[in-house]
Amino acid sequence: MHKKEVIRTSKAPVPKGPYSQAIIYNGLVYVSGQIALDPVTDEMVLGGIEEESKIIFENIRAILKEANSGFSNILKVTCYLVDIGDFKKFNTVYKDYFMNDPPARTTVQVSGLPLNAKVEVDVIAFINSS
Repeated sequence: MHKKEVIRTSKAPVPKGPYSQAIIYNGLVYVSGQIALDPVTDEMVLGGIEEESKIIFENIRAILKEANSGFSNILKVTCYLVDIGDFKKFNTVYKDYFMNDPPARTTVQVSGLPLNAKVEVDVIAFINSS
């Protein structure tokens, strides 16, 4: 029987609602949507889409590490942009994290995000074999 495992790390922001940073189930890690929260201050990082995106990907990196995974293990990314006009700027940061064999991805424009974030990203990855 498979059991779900909750992932928590102090190196990424504490969830602002009733959800976990990530869940491992059946060899996969499902990382909840991340916005640009500083994991130390728990405050939104002010700045443009590029700065928010970098913080998000570093938070995802910390969560994946805690789950014994990493960026090369990501299978699917979903990106939520408040302004689809930021697509090109977002991709400039995105490609720095996915240089080779990028994962499948969906990008959508949304009418709003928590704490007035400009972008939110969630991922699904596989965990490394022990």
